[in-house]
Amino acid sequence: MTDSAQPAAAIEIRDLTKVYKGGKKALDSISLSIPRGQIYGLLGPNGAGKSTTINILAGLVNKTSGSARIWGFDIDANPRNAKNSIGIVPQEIVFDPFFTPLETLENQAGYYGVPRDRRRSMELLRAVHLQDKANAYARTLSGGMKRRLLVAKAMVHSPPILVLDEPTAGVDVQLRQQLWAYVRELNAMGVTIVLTTHYLEEAQQLCDRIGIINHGRVIADKTTRELLSMAQEKVVQVTVDRDIATAPEAPCFEKVERVDERTLTITYLKDRANAGQVLAAVQASGLAIVDVVTRDPDLEDVFLHLTADA
Repeated sequence: MTDSAQPAAAIEIRDLTKVYKGGKKALDSISLSIPRGQIYGLLGPNGAGKSTTINILAGLVNKTSGSARIWGFDIDANPRNAKNSIGIVPQEIVFDPFFTPLETLENQAGYYGVPRDRRRSMELLRAVHLQDKANAYARTLSGGMKRRLLVAKAMVHSPPILVLDEPTAGVDVQLRQQLWAYVRELNAMGVTIVLTTHYLEEAQQLCDRIGIINHGRVIADKTTRELLSMAQEKVVQVTVDRDIATAPEAPCFEKVERVDERTLTITYLKDRANAGQVLAAVQASGLAIVDVVTRDPDLEDVFLHLTADA
């Protein structure tokens, strides 16, 4: 597919619904448009419907109604082309423990019909820092190594879209950083990344756009910057010149907490007050301010607010 013929959206989901046997509705007419070339975060509490959505795209779960297109290919009308356009890194560590990493990638490439002279097995193992384990049994790999092998396995057919479902669960900090560095490299080469994670700080740093699902419905689908701007609560931590017997009160304070004898954490709503008014109220209570630290709202604040409302 030439660049001019590529779809504007990497993944297009319209009114997707999934009702399991027994009446459990996992997805309730969700619609999402995931832009091409971006890192997209698909977030939500446990049981929200994220994995069901991914499994429908992967062809592992049959949808009840609605439609989904992957790189322009309808998953019903063109299932082979749709599957060739996406690589899935599942939550579960799934591969034959008696194959070596090199054999695992070679077999996976064969499943996708990649000719031997076009396979990139060693290149992929080098990219995920497993070249020295190429001929070791996969069962001897650590948990972090196994997760990196799953990333390489998902890329054997060079799909334009890579879906990472909780890829850093149980992975230590160093390996997590290596994984994200590789994900950024893939994205810089034009691969669209779809990420689900419970590490919201990672999503905030990595993702260009974020969709949030709760109870099988989309409750937000915005750029990361737009989502962060939705947060109303801001926090100021104030250190004063003497011990605080009673925490001060003011109409502009949403919440006041004593951290220690001389430190207060004050929460206020940015549509009702600003930091200057909060500090003036502290001084008006007779306290002299020695130090001030502000904390901007983060994705976790927005996530908790939206999912609590829903």
